[in-house]
Amino acid sequence: MANDELTVAVLGPGGVGGLLAALLARAGHRVICLAGDETARTLRTDGIRVRSGLYGDFTARVEAAAELHEPVDACLIAVKHTALDAALTRIAPPVLGDALLVPFLNGVEHPAALRAHHRPDRVAPAVIRVESTRVAPGVIEHDSPFAEVDLTGDPVPRARLDRLAEAFAAAGPVTRVLPDEAAALWAKMSFLAPLALLTTRYGLPLGDIRTGHREELAALVAETAAVSRACGGPSDPAAALARYDAFPARTRSSMQRDAEAGRPLELDAIGGALLRAAGRHGISAPVATRLVGQLADAGH
Repeated sequence: MANDELTVAVLGPGGVGGLLAALLARAGHRVICLAGDETARTLRTDGIRVRSGLYGDFTARVEAAAELHEPVDACLIAVKHTALDAALTRIAPPVLGDALLVPFLNGVEHPAALRAHHRPDRVAPAVIRVESTRVAPGVIEHDSPFAEVDLTGDPVPRARLDRLAEAFAAAGPVTRVLPDEAAALWAKMSFLAPLALLTTRYGLPLGDIRTGHREELAALVAETAAVSRACGGPSDPAAALARYDAFPARTRSSMQRDAEAGRPLELDAIGGALLRAAGRHGISAPVATRLVGQLADAGH
């Protein structure tokens, strides 16, 4: 390929995938979005329209198909964990070839599952911090004044990670390559799990959780920090509580929004994975156990 242009597939052009697809396409990379037939037709005709206070309002032209039919440099996976198995049928391993497989998924267990599907040394887990929503097929609203990406992947050649990170950074998001996969994934998990479980269980925004359910939040943060430490991640409950206190009071988790919309929840990928990790390391997690059980009993 000429210069530094990449060919990137995006599996799931929703709030995260659609934003990244549009930014990369605007920066001159070839982008192939993989989605259902109706969404793919819309993207081929209208492109991806982004409304963003940070990046401006723009339309990016992308290619779109139901399945991947040619090799790419990287394939970004930006579907919900609940849709992962069905989505993977769109990217057959023989077609992926040498591509980096870059999951932007919640939880910590998906890298192992994807390494059973693709070359282990080409699975590069990523973490993104952003508020971005698909309001209609091909229409993305980016609400946060930031978009930050962490790339990792212990067995992945560093040059491959660096090249993709440079493409992301030039397209817009602040991007880092982190050397420790477990630490990167648990840094997100240890913040996300308390937020997701408590806001969804009580149907309240973060501001009401940190005032009306402060003791429960602190106990859950302590449990999650202990599991994170045992799994090689960060462990600072006081710093975590300070981060929650700094967030806008109206903040809601994606799990909470899914519950309100009647969509399947990533309860197993987040709460279930937390409890399985706690069990492996002999760590007591009574608050997490209760909340996961209550959400499961509620039909989630």
